[in-house]
Amino acid sequence: MPTATITSKGQITIPKQVRTRLGIGTGDRVEFVEIKAGVFQIVAATQDIKSLKGIVPKPKRPVTIDDMNKAVAEMGGSN
Repeated sequence: MPTATITSKGQITIPKQVRTRLGIGTGDRVEFVEIKAGVFQIVAATQDIKSLKGIVPKPKRPVTIDDMNKAVAEMGGSN
């Protein structure tokens, strides 16, 4: 099991085996997610923008400029 030592500044070096499995490298970010009290999971926080494709479904019909203006007006915006 890979291990790391904490420096006096609170820093660690993530072992190469772990970096490889996470697919992270220099400049990438990681998140520490608490999955239960005192237990954390390290998650790579960088994703390729292409991985976000399809998250928001396409509208059933195209939205027109008039539709957008009407929605803004109904929400109290100004044209």
